[in-house]
Amino acid sequence: MASTSNMHFEISERKLLLRIVDVIALLFGLYVVSNVFNFDYFKFTQERWLWSVVLIVYYVLFSTILELYNLQKSSRYDATFQGIILTVSITVLCYLLTPILTPELPENRLQILYFFLAISTSIFLWRCAYIFFISSPRFFKNILIIGNTEEIKIMSDAIKRNTNYYKIVGYINSNPSETNNDTSLDDLEEITSLDLNKVAKEKYVSEIIIASNQNEELSKPLFESLIGLLETGLPIKEYIQVYEELTFRVPVQYIGKDFYKYFPFSRSNQNKLYLFFHRFFDILLSVFGLLASLFFIPFILIGNLIGNRGPLLYTQERVGKNGVPFKIYKLRSMVVDAEKNGAVWATKNDARITKFGSFLRKSRLDEVPQFINVLKGEMSMIGPRPERPAFVKQLSEDLTFYEIRHVVKPGVTGWAQVKTDYGASVEDSLRKLQYDLYYIKHRSFFLDLNIIVKTLSTVLFYRGR
Repeated sequence: MASTSNMHFEISERKLLLRIVDVIALLFGLYVVSNVFNFDYFKFTQERWLWSVVLIVYYVLFSTILELYNLQKSSRYDATFQGIILTVSITVLCYLLTPILTPELPENRLQILYFFLAISTSIFLWRCAYIFFISSPRFFKNILIIGNTEEIKIMSDAIKRNTNYYKIVGYINSNPSETNNDTSLDDLEEITSLDLNKVAKEKYVSEIIIASNQNEELSKPLFESLIGLLETGLPIKEYIQVYEELTFRVPVQYIGKDFYKYFPFSRSNQNKLYLFFHRFFDILLSVFGLLASLFFIPFILIGNLIGNRGPLLYTQERVGKNGVPFKIYKLRSMVVDAEKNGAVWATKNDARITKFGSFLRKSRLDEVPQFINVLKGEMSMIGPRPERPAFVKQLSEDLTFYEIRHVVKPGVTGWAQVKTDYGASVEDSLRKLQYDLYYIKHRSFFLDLNIIVKTLSTVLFYRGR
């Protein structure tokens, strides 16, 4: 290996580590309390294994929904403490309310406090150790970037904005004849040596990123040096691949005529078993959502009467799968005749949004009638957000690959919806398109589940717009 002295964790490895050791810490804390103190509410026995399984499922579910595995938050003591207290509180509450699957409520209610403290204290101590050791620079991934300065800047910016666990140890300009007037790279060390094996050892390089556009070829000495490094097992990646891994977006604005290399769409788009279960859960969740919404209808009607004044339900034409238009159902959140002069982008603090409409948007209750569109087969629970025909026409002219969004059904929620705000401009729509294409490219049961969990987080934290 070219580098053996730099130990690092991938982002996925960090998240997996947090989940596994969280569970171990949880069980260890309860084991210690049950053996050291007079605590008999939760006991580890062979006959009562289900108690542990239910507790683990509850904790992992709520910690995921409440973003306890968000790496940015997991590297801060204050955010970690708040997240653990909230997660453990909800976990313990739900655990106590399901006595069929869990122990009966103890006669001594003080044992509930011991139960809560055992879990929260053990997990918090482990998380403190994680922040002090694993989140420290000694476990960062050392990156060497090779390419032209334009692509190096793109990759550098993506790393700085999206992760705290990568350290750029330097860059090599693959086109030294170009004049570099970009001061944004001044904080990075430019390496002129082409002896990459030596550079990798001196800088403890963990990974090399090739950031060169499709028209550019690496010089022969640089190419041969890269081949030599590849033979040592050092990871060498193309920058668009790394960009996707860091941002969970497809950088369409940097993809040219060789676009086919970056769009090997997920096999799930043609997998009949996946599509069958996808449709099955569409129907199941839509029926459940409509039935659950019956509880909110009286409050929504009163709120609409007081703060919205006008019809509650409205329809609007949107573009669906394969570009086929359909009528979408929504709860009205804007003033009547908000678009009497034509389609207009919704903006932050839009004056057309009523006070009650703002509540509907933030809680996502305005999306509930779309369950009807899902049952009709016009939409799916998960997919790109359906847009107005006027916007689709404009964006298709401005953004390359925009029409690719329509190869799948639009969704009530989706990867772009949970990762960014509503599009209020062409620039915002480009960002949303990047997320939409990432979903289409990587579509799977696991990504769908991730979106559902993030949607629940959005609703719970009142992040809609």
